[in-house]
Amino acid sequence: MDTLFILLQRLLPQHALSRLVGRLAAAKGPRWLKDRVIGAFAKHYAVDLEEAERPFPEAYESFNAFFTRALKPGVRPLCSSGIACPADGAISEIGDIDGQRILQAKGRSFSLEALLAGDRARVEQFTGGSFATIYLSPKDYHRVHMPLDGQLQASSYVPGDLFSVNGTTAAGVDGLFARNERHISYFDTPRGPMAMVLVGAMIVAGIETVWAGQVAPQRRKVERWDHAVTPSPVLLDRGSEMGRFLLGSTVILLFPKGVAAWNEDCVAGAAVRMGQQLSA
Repeated sequence: MDTLFILLQRLLPQHALSRLVGRLAAAKGPRWLKDRVIGAFAKHYAVDLEEAERPFPEAYESFNAFFTRALKPGVRPLCSSGIACPADGAISEIGDIDGQRILQAKGRSFSLEALLAGDRARVEQFTGGSFATIYLSPKDYHRVHMPLDGQLQASSYVPGDLFSVNGTTAAGVDGLFARNERHISYFDTPRGPMAMVLVGAMIVAGIETVWAGQVAPQRRKVERWDHAVTPSPVLLDRGSEMGRFLLGSTVILLFPKGVAAWNEDCVAGAAVRMGQQLSA
């Protein structure tokens, strides 16, 4: 069944299907249908709407508005120190970068160079460093927050496939995160460089950042932006929102060598919440 699941994704028109779902998810009517879809989705995936600022399906103008819903103040307390988890979800893999290889799943890995679309200067920064891959399931809160204080230095959009990013595809598709569409943000933090990679997936309608709005999908070519010399620098506090997914996916954190010493309870398969400490 796993092989069939992956084969079906290879055969489907991934981008056309995802963009169609995106248009439907952004639609604001008919209201009765939108409310039913949100209610059915919340029930099927056991979404805890009591955590939301607006806990009723009727309060959202579209499915996208529901999916990127804000939470009530205080329901995701920020750890007092260290590297904070950027999102709700589950740790897919976490650990040290083996030279320039990042563990994807047992028996599979991918290269930093492929993930960062050949940006050699950035690859060198994170060679031998640390990584954390966090998978956001459909039930999770889908805003992404800052693990540390940071000033945005650069960002890039990398086109690619749109395989789903669950455990089945992570175990069965070579280089999954380095072949899917993604947006990469590079920050200067009190601990040095940090990269945040927001990975697209099947039926993910888009990726947004707080400084540029929707940043994916774009044209089918690599796009790079230099933010270090802009007249209005992008400065984000630890715990503040940096982006969001229009339907769920995966966040990959990258740090240079010696920056992150992951907590003992931060292991593959562990459930995590935005704001909890990943590393002291």
